Amino acid sequence: MNDIMRSLYNGKIVPWERRQKPNPELLKTAREADSEQKYFMEKMSLDDCQRFQEFINLQAELLSHEEDGIFAYGFTLGVMLMTDVMNEADAIIEN
Repeated sequence: MNDIMRSLYNGKIVPWERRQKPNPELLKTAREADSEQKYFMEKMSLDDCQRFQEFINLQAELLSHEEDGIFAYGFTLGVMLMTDVMNEADAIIEN
């Protein structure tokens, strides 16, 4: 069994998690977005805050579904690429 398969099996690689090195630009943008959200939440009525929070939750759900599709598409492309490589390798070996 290869290292990737073993890591997947043992839970060392979790496909839906992306472990990335801290990106200062991304962290800065996240802090700014959080600050803006807090600003608007302070200005809104309780009802508006609840609706805004529901909106944020729906946006996160949409993003999650989109990421699922992107992952599946990328995985499929990777498998197709490997299939083409293996077919090409077979043709080279046979000659």
